[in-house]
Parts: sequence; C-alpha cells; structure tokens
Amino acid sequence: MTNTPHSPAPVWLILLCVSRFGASLAFMVHAGALPATLRAWGMSGGEAGGIQTGFNIGYALSLVLSSWLADSLGAKRVFLWSSWASAAAGSAFALFARSPDSAFWLFALLGLTQGGTYAPSIMLVAQGVAADRRGAAVGWLLGAGSLGYFASIALAADLSERVGYEAAFLVCGVGPLLAALIVAPGLHGRPNRVIGARQGSLRDAFGFLADRRSLLLTAGYTAHAWELLGMWAWLPAFLTAVLAASSGTAASGLWIAGAIHLSGCLSSLTMGRASDRLGRRAVLVAMAAMGAVCSLSIGWMESLPLWLILPMAALYGFSALGDSPVLSTAMTEATPPGSLGAALAVRSILGFGAGGVAPLAVGLALDGAGSGGGAIAGSGWAGSGWGWGFALLGIGGVVATLCAALLAPDRPASPSLSHLRS
Repeated sequence: MTNTPHSPAPVWLILLCVSRFGASLAFMVHAGALPATLRAWGMSGGEAGGIQTGFNIGYALSLVLSSWLADSLGAKRVFLWSSWASAAAGSAFALFARSPDSAFWLFALLGLTQGGTYAPSIMLVAQGVAADRRGAAVGWLLGAGSLGYFASIALAADLSERVGYEAAFLVCGVGPLLAALIVAPGLHGRPNRVIGARQGSLRDAFGFLADRRSLLLTAGYTAHAWELLGMWAWLPAFLTAVLAASSGTAASGLWIAGAIHLSGCLSSLTMGRASDRLGRRAVLVAMAAMGAVCSLSIGWMESLPLWLILPMAALYGFSALGDSPVLSTAMTEATPPGSLGAALAVRSILGFGAGGVAPLAVGLALDGAGSGGGAIAGSGWAGSGWGWGFALLGIGGVVATLCAALLAPDRPASPSLSHLRS
C-alpha cells in the first residue's frame, strides 16, 4: 500500500521518532550534570572531557558495527538489538557511575550501545520514505533526538543541583529503556529488509569514496562531527561560567544551554525540509558557514552583555546541527542501497573518530589556559581558554563549509515523481 506525497507520516515513523527521543534522554546527562560532578569528584577539565570522549569513541564504534551489520542482517533487526542493549547500559550507568573512573567506563559502554539506534534508524527511513520527503523525515528523526537532548540536559542540570547528580543519572538513564519498550511493538509490522549481503572486508567498503560526491559528503560529515560533538560537550559549561561570572546564577546557564537543543531541534525539522525544496548543497553551505562563524566567535565573547552571548549560543545550536539531517539524507542518495550500511560505517569511523576527541581537545585547551575544572565549577576562570577551545572546533566548521561548496549543484526531487511509502 502506498500513500500520496501529502499523506500523514505513518505510525511506524512516528514511533521511531518517539523512541529516538527516549534514547537521547541519556545522551547529554554528563554535560548537564557536569558542574555537580566536577564539585563532587574534583575533576580537571581533561578528566571531564575524557568522560565525554569515552562516550563518543564508544558511540563511534557502535555506529561502525551496527551500520556494517545492517546491510547483511537488516536495519530493523540491528536497531532493535541495539535498543535493548542501550536500555541495559543506561540502567547500569544510572546505578553505578559514582566516580570519574566508573563514569568513564559506563558512559563509554552506553555510547557503545547507543550508536546502533542511530544509523539503522536512518536506514529504516531511507527504505520507507521517498526522496522528495526524505529530508523532512530524517529531519523529524534527528529533531526528536535534539528534543531528547534538551530534556536530558535540562533534567540533569536541575536534578543535579536540587537533589544530586545521582538522581539526575537515574532519571535520564531510564530513557533508553522506555525507548525500547515503545519502539519494539511499533516496528512489529515492518519488514526486516536485507538489501544484499556483501562479500569482502571493511577495506572494500571504502570504494564508495572514489565517487567525488560521496568523498565530499564524508569529509564534510567528519568536520561537522568534530564541531558538533565538541560544542555539545562544552557549551553548557561555558554558559554556566559566563552567568556565574556576570550574575552568580550558575544553574540558569545549563537551562539556557538546554534550550540550545530546542534550536537544534528546530533546525533539524526545518533544514531537512528546506533541502527537499532548495537542494542539499545550498543548505549545507549555509549551515556549515554559520556554524564556523559561531565557533570562532563565541569563546571570545565572555566580556560582552548576556543579551549578545545568548542569541549567539542559540544560533550556534541551530547551525551546528542544521546540516546533520541534510548530510545523512544526501548520503542515502549518493550510495547504492546495498552498500549504504557500509558507507555509514566508514563515515562513522572518520566522523566520530574525529568528533570523539573534540571534547578532550577543548578540555586540554582550558587546562592550558588556566581554566579547567575549577573555573567551570564556579571558582574563577580564564576567558582565553574558552576562546581557543571553541576556535579549535571552528576548524571543523571551516572544512565543512569548503566541502559543501565543492559539491555539484543539485536540484530537489520532484514531488510528482515519488511518494511516501507505507
């Protein structure tokens, strides 16, 4: 059964988005509770960044493995397996992360399971949604994740300050369990499509990079991941420090940082649809350039009024995530369906390999400038550390802009030629 281009989204897609929201509740718990854990555990900036880096590296490995397996085992099967594994890992983190060492290993384990709920979900959308609406569908999926990030950071910030970081970990840690319980029945009627088992090694999968468009999209995604993951890890702490220095209201900074993920949600919803109408290249250039400007600017703005800093932070959240659904959608169009999982696996190796170390790089920049954990926790700070730290992330924005600009101009798909598949 098929639907017209203007049919409502099918139930399975709605439930997939809801599950993405639930899984994301645990994604930003470390960033949200960071001021509280810095005080409780006495961490340096490098140690705090290392915990997030552990998660990012585990997430990258999970993306690689799940994407690779999805071609031969089916995206639906891998997605459901990963959902249940993430539920178990989220519960373990909530119950047992009580020191820098335990948080590092358990948060890395959570990342190792959560990646399988991301790339296979994009593959499910690619299998079930036609090209002229795929950008919007991927945007809704990633927008639901951004809404989950907002809820994660807001809950973690509020609970860790009012009750303790243990309560924050517990509440956010049940998100993946709720996601698994919701999505399992929702996908019951969907086929587990095995496009075609591949022969050969992971090295053979790099062959898709011989295509110029695929190469530029992969390079742009790598640079995008460096900027985005570093920003997600440290922008909440930056705003906390800014507000603590200007008004002594540290907790409000994390709530505002949480609102940044609402702007990211808005950008996912709107930019995916905009790329359906305007073409992928135009949106990628605009978002990457805007993100680069924000990265290169915001860290040096600590002495400016809050009414200038906060809109810049919201714009940062919007632009840094705005190209994410477009990059993913363009990759599904540039890669043959039977090789899409392998292509996403290679993209994950490069993108999250780079993005995984970004939080650590910013943390080391803070330590080198004399900022570090004590500054973030509210005992004083050196603004130059933030400037150099975010400038490191800006390198990714510049590279992503160049990669997008080098793409060939593209035309949006005609709605008259495709439709939304049930």
